[in-house]
Amino acid sequence: MMKEALTRFLNPKDTAESAAVVEIRVDEIVSNPFQPRTVFDEESIAELARTIQTHGVIQPIIVRRRNGKYELIAGERRWRAVKSLGWPTIPAIVKEMNDAQTASAALIENLQREGLTPIEEAVAYQQLIELHGLTQESLAQRLGKGQSTIANKLRLLHLPKEVHQALLTRKITERHARALLALPSEELQIRLLHECMEQGWNVRQMEERVQATLMGLERKPPARRSRRKGLSRDVRLAVNTIKQSVTMIERSGLQVSCEERDDEAYYEFIIRIPKPSGS
Repeated sequence: MMKEALTRFLNPKDTAESAAVVEIRVDEIVSNPFQPRTVFDEESIAELARTIQTHGVIQPIIVRRRNGKYELIAGERRWRAVKSLGWPTIPAIVKEMNDAQTASAALIENLQREGLTPIEEAVAYQQLIELHGLTQESLAQRLGKGQSTIANKLRLLHLPKEVHQALLTRKITERHARALLALPSEELQIRLLHECMEQGWNVRQMEERVQATLMGLERKPPARRSRRKGLSRDVRLAVNTIKQSVTMIERSGLQVSCEERDDEAYYEFIIRIPKPSGS
């Protein structure tokens, strides 16, 4: 499956399996800077090491020559497992790939395996889009995934870094994080994130808390209520309509920023709606 996905990004000759397998010294190999996986489960690596000790390295790693070393393209978990065993060499296939090809191979290999966190997956999608100048739709087609899957993952990148870290360490699920997208500010998102982790909310509880927060914002009186009383009925109706429209957009999941100013001569709104990635 990985080979089929790779051939959509690289030339078929670059993914050919006819290259010779050679033994390379473990200490001459360096990690891939394009590796999307930032957290490696030590217990999982230890389990893989036990399997390798019994059966050997069945699938060679893939590397390229880089600055007098061998840079990993695919197989970092196998490399780490062999290192932990203290073995001096590991079977490998040496490929000639440029940076874009190397990045694509590393990203796709990890996307085809289980274990990536939702935020690591989102970062990988974003990197592939930037590397190849793709739209969300074309990336989905190349990976054989639905466009909504790609879009939902990429939306996670709009959340604050604290939420990213919580996803990375698996303290919350992707559905928890997606519920936070409906909130209009990072401050609220971070506040509910902390409450969720402290109280151990499930997804439904998070969604209910988000909705209650949004309803509270709707009921909150405007900061300059005394001036609002002086507005005509038509102007008040227009202002309220705009605010309700912004709230509806936020409930759809978009992060909208809205600034308002009550001037002597007019009432001003500045509304910013972010464009989707790849548009």
